[in-house]
Amino acid sequence: MAAEAPASTPAIIETARAWLAQDPDPETQVQLRALINGASDGDAAAIADLHSRFDERLAFGTAGLRGAIAAGSNRMNRVLVSQAAAGLASYLLRHALPNATPSIVIGYDGRKNSHVFATDTAALMAGAGVRAILLPRLLPTPVLAFAVRHLNASCGVMVTASHNPPNDNGYKVYLGGDFEGAQIVAPADSLIATEILRVAADEFVPNLPRAAYETADEEVVQAYIGATAGLAHPPRSQVNAVYTALHGVGWDTTRRVLLQAGFDLPTLVDAQIAPDAAFPTVAFPNPEEPGAMDLAYETAREVGAELILANDPDADRLAVAIPDADSDAGYRRLSGNEVGAILGWRAAALAAPNYDPEADVANTGGLPTTDAPGTGGEAFAAAEDAAAAPRPTLACSIVSSPALAAIAASYGLGFTETLTGFKWVSRAPGLIFGFEEALGYLVNPDSVRDKDGISAAVALLSLVGDLKADGLTLADYLDRFSAKFGHYASSQISVRVTDVSDIARVMTRLRETPPDLIGRIRVDHIDDFRWGLNGLAPSDVLRIVLTDGSRVMVRPSGTEPKLKVYLDTHSNSGTIDERRRAADASLAELDRGMRALIA
Repeated sequence: MAAEAPASTPAIIETARAWLAQDPDPETQVQLRALINGASDGDAAAIADLHSRFDERLAFGTAGLRGAIAAGSNRMNRVLVSQAAAGLASYLLRHALPNATPSIVIGYDGRKNSHVFATDTAALMAGAGVRAILLPRLLPTPVLAFAVRHLNASCGVMVTASHNPPNDNGYKVYLGGDFEGAQIVAPADSLIATEILRVAADEFVPNLPRAAYETADEEVVQAYIGATAGLAHPPRSQVNAVYTALHGVGWDTTRRVLLQAGFDLPTLVDAQIAPDAAFPTVAFPNPEEPGAMDLAYETAREVGAELILANDPDADRLAVAIPDADSDAGYRRLSGNEVGAILGWRAAALAAPNYDPEADVANTGGLPTTDAPGTGGEAFAAAEDAAAAPRPTLACSIVSSPALAAIAASYGLGFTETLTGFKWVSRAPGLIFGFEEALGYLVNPDSVRDKDGISAAVALLSLVGDLKADGLTLADYLDRFSAKFGHYASSQISVRVTDVSDIARVMTRLRETPPDLIGRIRVDHIDDFRWGLNGLAPSDVLRIVLTDGSRVMVRPSGTEPKLKVYLDTHSNSGTIDERRRAADASLAELDRGMRALIA
């Protein structure tokens, strides 16, 4: 006999039936009917599944929407996306200038349902009275971010879940106009969310008006390609590189950019180059995850590659690997902090007044001289006074390496720390380069106000080609960085929990009983971002500063049930090897000490 259903079962079944009546997707209809039938028969598993799907709603926030594709208000599906589109349309119409028609450009990647979510959005936007423009085919996220500005659109939506598991999808929202194509931040997120909830409460999805929408011409893609190719000067030397798209949408656009910029095309990881929503060769389509780049390493060994470039599935991130004889794979993936420092140094050097790339590269292999720590600062200050323009600025998130601040100080540039997320990094006044340690880099803020793994690849490939022309490698460049700025080392601790309240307990313990030591290193002070700090909005983050200059950042993950700890150390005493050993020793001590503190 079936178990007796909980008292709330009739209500949850009724909620599910109401959702089913709106659902245009045969696949999710079948799912939901089976669950409703099972719950009606008292099946405990079906009842629990319905509660998981309907007790809450997938929240719309500054990251838009993201979740597993399935039926229910707490999943990604055509009902939820239709409600989101109608709510966003209402927001755009309410905030449009008098007698102006707001516009939206919509992009989509190769994930499951990306195209159908995008076309639903376009039809519903057009039906609501918003000018809707769909990008011509599946394309990388950076092309959508570019298109918002290029087409002077009021808004942009990218349908993607970036490097999430295969069955996930998502909905990223950008705003044009004064927001210059950046991702939404407060209060826009809550205002849009309010409109979405109103639609969900008052409207029946099949009755929402739909209309014909426009499809963008290929010109917008070509404009992105031209702007991105223009970030590099003609190659002084070609690089033997390997590229993987990790089954995403990066390769076609990257190929066209590299050809226009004059680069030889890289050797491809053939099994991962075509878009495939199943991501068959990787357990998790994120180049940071163990095993994700194994095929790239294998291909690189076969061709003796000097460099490996990997985009994540929507190509807004870039992973980089270089030869390493000490690694079993023969290659070492650089951390996001290392790549951020490399590209930040390049950006600072290029921004210096009277900078001559060819002379600089010829004399120092692309490296600024080490005997002029204030290069360009006085000239920048004079220019700023004369033009009253924002100071050229480097920016990174608070959990990214302090190395970027050292670069900015050396070159007399501005430096800005932001909360995590490119929605904040991209808003730094005077920005010329920004990055996040999670493989995100913004090298072209005049064109794209978001991380861009394709433009970052162009900048990196250009740098490596210049180095090669002078008999140097990227490993040499990293050594010269350590010689000029000191050696920076970083690592992370990520603790997954089954009970999210465990994270709150750890954060409370650190606040109420702050440590005097982490391992054997004494704590100097602790900055609490809970109420905001240095102009930043409140955030559940602690920054622990050690007396040796090391730093520990502690925060809950914003997307997963994890506590994240970021460790950063620095040494500028002795030889490069001595600096490296000292920074690594401090890193190991911090790792040991923090694991004990958060256990």
